[in-house]
Amino acid sequence: MTKTCDVWISEADHLALMAHLYPGDRDEYGAILRAGIVDISGRLRLLVREIALAKVGVDYVGGQFGYRALKPTFIHKHITGCRDERLAYLAVHNHDCDDWVDFSSIDLESHERGYPALRDIGKGVPVGALVYGRRAVEADIWLPDGTRAKLGEYRIIGKTIGRRTSSPRSAVSQVSAYDRQVRMFGKAGQEILSNSKVAIVGLGGVGSLVAEYAARLGIGKLVLVDPDEIEDTNLSRVVGAMAADVAAHRRKTEIAARLIRAANPGAKIAQYPVDVLNADAASELKSCDYIFLCADSMRARLLVNAVSHQYFVPVVQLGAKIVTDARGALVDAMSAVRAVRPGEGCLWCNGFIPSGVLALEAKSDEERKAQAYGTHEPNPSVITLNAVAAAQGMNDFLFDYLGLREAAGDWRYEHMHFLTHKTMRVVPRREEECSECVRRYGRGDALSLPGVVAKMSEVQKQSPLKQWWTNLLARFGR
Repeated sequence: MTKTCDVWISEADHLALMAHLYPGDRDEYGAILRAGIVDISGRLRLLVREIALAKVGVDYVGGQFGYRALKPTFIHKHITGCRDERLAYLAVHNHDCDDWVDFSSIDLESHERGYPALRDIGKGVPVGALVYGRRAVEADIWLPDGTRAKLGEYRIIGKTIGRRTSSPRSAVSQVSAYDRQVRMFGKAGQEILSNSKVAIVGLGGVGSLVAEYAARLGIGKLVLVDPDEIEDTNLSRVVGAMAADVAAHRRKTEIAARLIRAANPGAKIAQYPVDVLNADAASELKSCDYIFLCADSMRARLLVNAVSHQYFVPVVQLGAKIVTDARGALVDAMSAVRAVRPGEGCLWCNGFIPSGVLALEAKSDEERKAQAYGTHEPNPSVITLNAVAAAQGMNDFLFDYLGLREAAGDWRYEHMHFLTHKTMRVVPRREEECSECVRRYGRGDALSLPGVVAKMSEVQKQSPLKQWWTNLLARFGR
């Protein structure tokens, strides 16, 4: 098998599965996972949406050829369910080992006997198996085209990000430019950064700072999304912008790309000078490892929030807000850091995507710009408040994405209020019937993303009126 397949799972589901597989008696246990299917430029990614734990003696019984096997009726129930919902079918069992694991010859022989028939029943969905050690995972995935794939990486998506492979891997040496930070998180951490693909949606006051931090940390691939040109009022807070850029009508994506290349010439950069709801930009996000949401629009929040729950991509929403009263007196000055993970921290559940504002944003570009803050007066913005949000968000990325700290306590948003010197750690709500985080959870390519419009080339060919109508249909046709 030369192909590889990645498996992503939420932290809550991984912990529940491991508690079932390793209760402390060193015995063997089984389960079935139903997983959303994602095609990332020809590479398969499976997103664990549901776990069915097999009961010993009922669903997981003595095997004819091996120690134990899943009962045929249990298998049939789940393979037909996967077929009907267009989900991948993954059978699971464990071995009594730690950081190295592989299928036994008996396991592989059982796959040869059973998986051709399961692939036929599944009618086009991948079928296969995962075998677990306590800190290792291996896969044998049977693909619809008749080929098979081993595990690339098993990723655990929670507040912190965990990674498992079938055996320990050694990090390659890194260049001396990163010597000081390698002393903090090691060569393995630097290698993870250099192999990562990170998106920054919105390249204004917060996003431009995130772009510079990402470049200097050595993140290997950066996706930049922002439809706007630089304006003279942006110069006080957009890092890397110059007066000449205003005269040249330069895009914010161009300015960020120039800044990144100056700090990290080896970085690969994809620029999307379009609304994030553009089909090209939206499709690019699903292949990312992490997304920094630094845009003010509710449409951007809706789309990126959906990507996190539907494709299991970790997201952090960053922003700063200054509130004044009718006399112009300062009422509040804050920075916000809101982590979003599969099924957790949903921006829709927590009222950060008001439907009324979404309706306003369905208007033309000129009307949206005038109504961006609910008033014709621009919102106050100061680079230092933006810097707090950007730095805190990037620190969380480093510590959580590289697994440098253990997740502790309840899920929290962080709201830093500077007038009162208070940091509020807010527990996000979770609505049981949420149309976003619940319905989209792990569905991958089986579900359309909300509000996505035509591709870049197609939108650019449209008249302004046609662009407005296309966006309106996409917004209200979801």
